[in-house]
Amino acid sequence: METHEYPNGSITVIWQPQKCIHSAVCVKMLPKVYNPKDRPWIKAENASPEELKNQIDQCPSGALSYKFNTQQ
Repeated sequence: METHEYPNGSITVIWQPQKCIHSAVCVKMLPKVYNPKDRPWIKAENASPEELKNQIDQCPSGALSYKFNTQQ
């Protein structure tokens, strides 16, 4: 399954377009991050890792997820 990753410091936003149901919860919660008219449409650097995590937890389809980046 296709995935796109958008890193922001300690967190990476993962988007799976095939799962997206276009509910627009992400756009409504964090419009400075999610703008479907832009490319790339996700600008993870425009929010804190905590804001991103809280928003992604509200995604109804599971198209958005995240992983924590660990320093090696």
